[in-house]
Amino acid sequence: MTAAETAAETAAEYVRTVEGFGTVRIDRVDPEGDAALLHHWVTAERARFWGMGGTTLEQVREIYAHLDSLTTHHGFLVRRDGEPVALFQTYEPEADRVSECYEALPGDIGVHLLIAPATIPERGFSGGLLAVLTDFALIGRNRIVAEPDAANEKAIALLVRAGFDLGPEVVLPEVDLPEVFIPEKKARLAFLTR
Repeated sequence: MTAAETAAETAAEYVRTVEGFGTVRIDRVDPEGDAALLHHWVTAERARFWGMGGTTLEQVREIYAHLDSLTTHHGFLVRRDGEPVALFQTYEPEADRVSECYEALPGDIGVHLLIAPATIPERGFSGGLLAVLTDFALIGRNRIVAEPDAANEKAIALLVRAGFDLGPEVVLPEVDLPEVFIPEKKARLAFLTR
């Protein structure tokens, strides 16, 4: 059974149909079943800001298995009309390195978004998808914090178009733990309040 067939048989985390855009389904990442697809996405040159360019398939599987074991960080595979279109991650800011760079408030949620490569670019796709993802992230929350790489002009522009307010540029500190290593990163904070 493929990852898509397995996902179809399980309850989605969130499903929303948007007229003129399609049906967006958000499922938890299946580290085993989704690893090959995610590896293809995160190691592509266009995903250089994701920071996983040199990872092997097994490392991607291990990273998402570790993420899946946490109660504070979550990975989601996003599909539109059944086709995988994005990797979306949410996290509790107070349990993340970003909390060293801003005052995390109760009701905050952090997000990361990697949109899959498109075979045929579609005008308005990124904005339409982000609107659904922010609605999902804000369920029971007051504010979203995003921290794209400060050099990722496209991501920052997308967030601004979606209504995010830009915060300061910050340096996210290195994380060096037995189960995970994340290098220091210069990021631009962005906030969307309900």
